[in-house]
Amino acid sequence: MLLRGLPTACRRARLQEVPTAPRFPWQNAYTERFIGSLCRACLDHVIAMSERYLLRVLSDYARCYSGSRTHLSLGKGPPEPRLVQRHELGEVVAFPEFGGLHHRYERRAA
Repeated sequence: MLLRGLPTACRRARLQEVPTAPRFPWQNAYTERFIGSLCRACLDHVIAMSERYLLRVLSDYARCYSGSRTHLSLGKGPPEPRLVQRHELGEVVAFPEFGGLHHRYERRAA
């Protein structure tokens, strides 16, 4: 199972568990926001044929979500800051993510 070592990791990090009532999404807004984003941006467009494939898709999404995806809470910036790319650097090139489901854009010299 994916979360098997989570309780131990939380204890080591000195995190306190705060249980929430089942089926009350308003009690855990951050998790619900992430799950909603995951479903809308990724899982609604993918048919997982195996657990291994699903884990790969989730890993790719998590990397994008915490790396290059913009967040409103960060002033529409990504968690990992990027340098501003001036138009002199060349044309804009699309880099596919999740097998082309989403794209990341950067300037590349011609």
